[in-house]
Formats: sequence, structure tokens, C-alpha cells
Amino acid sequence: MKRDSRLSSVLHALLHMAERGEPMTSETLAVCMCTNPVVVRRTMGLLRDAGLVASARGPSGGWQIVADLNSVTLRDLYDALGEPTVFAIGNRHEAPQCLVEQAVNAALDDAFADAEALLLDRLGKITLARLSADFNRRYAAHRTRA
Repeated sequence: MKRDSRLSSVLHALLHMAERGEPMTSETLAVCMCTNPVVVRRTMGLLRDAGLVASARGPSGGWQIVADLNSVTLRDLYDALGEPTVFAIGNRHEAPQCLVEQAVNAALDDAFADAEALLLDRLGKITLARLSADFNRRYAAHRTRA
């Protein structure tokens, strides 16, 4: 199963948008996200629907964050992206006839549910403002070394 990297990509793009402070085109964001502008428009459309970004057409148009970085959590973004599958591992068969496999599935399902709940709770505690502050600390440290 292919890993879903949309959350990581969106975070990358949003931090670029926050630093820039002005609208960014889908083409510019596509370079940041190492993807196609169509993918950017589709993904940013989900964030627009969630009220996190806005878009404007025209020469000075593009995508811009409209939500408060202090109130937007990684969980909010995860939800806006349609709650992608958290784990790439899973049961061999979802409705097995074998009693051994049923026992295995029950144990794995419980473990996956517990791990997912823990991860989603943690995502709900990390804000975009916190990520932006971390970036700015790293950037300042990098500049002093250069």
C-alpha cells in the first residue's frame, strides 16, 4: 500500500504560505510540494472547503491562509484531507472464515484503534503556529552557522 503524504505536503505548503504572507499560485506551491499544480488545486480546494485557505484569481491571486495559525491543528488538516488511512498495515482478510485469523484480526484491530486514537489526539495538540515557530528557530540557527 502506498503511503499517503498529503498531510506532510500540505503542512510544507502552509508554512511556506505563512512565511510569504501573500497569495501563492498553484504553480509556486507545486514547486514547494514537488507535485503538479492540479494536485495542489485539488488539495487546497479541500482546505478552502474547511475554511482554512482562500483563493483569488488574477495577476496578484493565488492561495492564502485565512485561518489563525494559533487555532489550526494538524488534526484539523487531517480531517480536512478526508481522514486518510493512518496505517499502511492491516489485516490479511477483513472477514476471514478461519478462527485463528479472526483472533489475529481482533488483536490487530484493537491495537490499530488504540494507536490511531493516540496519534489523532497528538495531532490535535500541534498547531500551525507551533510549526511556524519551530521553522523560524531552525532558520535563525541555520543563518548563524552560515
